[in-house]
Amino acid sequence: MSLPFIPKRIVVTAYPKMPEAFTEAEAMSVFLKERGMDAPVGSLYDEDLRRRVKQGEFDMLIAVGGDGSVLRAGHLCAPSKVPILGVNLGRLGFLIQIDRKEWHEYFDRLFKGEAWIENRMMLHAEHFRAGEKIGTSIALNEVVVGRGQNLRPVRLTAYVDSRELTSYVADGLIAATATGSTAYALAAGGPILPPELRNILLVPIAPHLSVDRAVVLSEGVTVGIKIKSENAILSVDGQPPTPLMEDDHVNVTAADVTAQFVRFGNPGYFYRNITMHINENSSGFPR
Repeated sequence: MSLPFIPKRIVVTAYPKMPEAFTEAEAMSVFLKERGMDAPVGSLYDEDLRRRVKQGEFDMLIAVGGDGSVLRAGHLCAPSKVPILGVNLGRLGFLIQIDRKEWHEYFDRLFKGEAWIENRMMLHAEHFRAGEKIGTSIALNEVVVGRGQNLRPVRLTAYVDSRELTSYVADGLIAATATGSTAYALAAGGPILPPELRNILLVPIAPHLSVDRAVVLSEGVTVGIKIKSENAILSVDGQPPTPLMEDDHVNVTAADVTAQFVRFGNPGYFYRNITMHINENSSGFPR
């Protein structure tokens, strides 16, 4: 656990498609102003606010919404090393420790020095065509090479540090972080990894007569994915997909930047979160 963290320049952001998020964000801003701190409120999509974050004007960003809002905040804040405090208004909240009914209590704890910073690995993806790099991106959850709208599976070959690992005929292949192990990778049958790990997790999606097990790779490896069919796409953290052509390559490594999250208590919060969500999802089934 790192040293106590007490911010001095806070910005509060809300998910624009969730009206109640702005209501809650405004209440947080008022709460902070009453304690002598100017805390502007804005949308995660507001270009002026994004520019101010990138320029290092703030030392903490509060993201009000769900896991999707925290993902967007991670992409924005990681390069500028701005820690994120998520407040959950959504349904799941694997990335978020604080519920909408609890933020008053946690804000008080924040200014008492009870918070700490958790660092989570991100991925750096590079897209190559005919030996030329045509795109790069970073991901907090996962990089996915999968089939597009065509229902046929894709053919892929995976490499680890330039050595062939295996070939897949599948709906796709997920390269995930430990953070992403509780997202799409989990839905595809992958294991849950502790958030502090810096391993890359490979999980095939609906493999057909191919390796059907997830693989946890050593820290620091480079994953290469070669596309062997024409109907593939590249998707990073669920963003709009990029079409891929046969013989394109996608390389995935640990990114130089990390996502920083404001946490409270001991790191066991992660396992309590998982247990809570598993219990919630299983409560509707007969025992």
